[in-house]
Amino acid sequence: MADDTSIKVSRETRERLQLLAGQRGTTMRDLVEELAAQTPTAEELRARGEQARRYLSDHMGIEVTSDTMAASARLRDLIAERSSAA
Repeated sequence: MADDTSIKVSRETRERLQLLAGQRGTTMRDLVEELAAQTPTAEELRARGEQARRYLSDHMGIEVTSDTMAASARLRDLIAERSSAA
């Protein structure tokens, strides 16, 4: 078994973790460990993005550029604005 340690969180955060763990039928320890294991770091996200860009280029002939990314982000913003106005 790995060495255990403690973390300090506010009472509200502890209560929320307890509620979430209970709803999932698990312990707070397992919930926090799952969160840490499943949440990608900035480096992992960067690597995942690069892998996706390579795949699109190699298999579909699509080159993702900073212009493409900016246009995609703007389109998402416009859709979000329209959805919130409705």
